[in-house]
Amino acid sequence: MAHPMVQVKPSRRQRDMSPVHPNAAAIDIGAKMHVAAVGPDRDPEPVRTFNTFTADLHRLADWFEQCGVKTVVMESTGVYWIPIYEILEQRGFAVSLVNARDARHVPGRKSVTHNGCSVFMSAAEQLPAAGRDRDLAGLSASARAPAG
Repeated sequence: MAHPMVQVKPSRRQRDMSPVHPNAAAIDIGAKMHVAAVGPDRDPEPVRTFNTFTADLHRLADWFEQCGVKTVVMESTGVYWIPIYEILEQRGFAVSLVNARDARHVPGRKSVTHNGCSVFMSAAEQLPAAGRDRDLAGLSASARAPAG
């Protein structure tokens, strides 16, 4: 047992993994479903799956609001992120899109599956702003614009 006057320093791993964004959530974006995670202290079921229909995306945003989420980090390799991005942004969430290749290099991240999404969530809390796309304003509209 440590002496009451002695402060125990957190390990380097504990310091490195302390939340930068404690009110963060993460979404693994898919074509047919999205896997979302909040911190384990936010909900008894911190990892949930949502279909990609508009009503389901609004349920996802409702859940984030109920959990006190302020920041959302999404991992997507295609354009399937656009509808949920727009819904979350309209509701006032700070939303960032992470390049799947860059997210692989975040410490502690394994795979973003039902069980691994919480690991991605932990990594999302740690991800510095430089590792995320900084300016998505207008990108969702331009991504849908026809080429030509």
